[in-house]
Amino acid sequence: MASLVVPYVAQLDSASGRSYVRIVDQLRGRFAAWRVESDAETAKQLARILDEIERRPAAAPAVRHARVVALIMVMTGTVADRARTIDGGDEPELDRDAFVENLIEMCAAVIGAVATGGPSQD
Repeated sequence: MASLVVPYVAQLDSASGRSYVRIVDQLRGRFAAWRVESDAETAKQLARILDEIERRPAAAPAVRHARVVALIMVMTGTVADRARTIDGGDEPELDRDAFVENLIEMCAAVIGAVATGGPSQD
């Protein structure tokens, strides 16, 4: 999970990076189509990471896919909120290391939740 979260959080280090994460957050409705709509280089790197994450939970393929989309939403929304806090001149509640650790744990929880319902496993 760190291989996905750490580089994304690094965008907070610059004003342009913070603008980027806020724009990505505004594209939430398109996250389900990330494989189709990403540019070739982004899709190649992102697909490798997200495909590995998507294979992890013992759940039906549709559930695993939904969890990856939820993971992207949690990560992008949380980082965008922090970008808004920083750009607003406020001090974030968590320091950088605690923020990254917490975000990694939250993302892992989304992927690792026990599948108790939904479509049968294939």
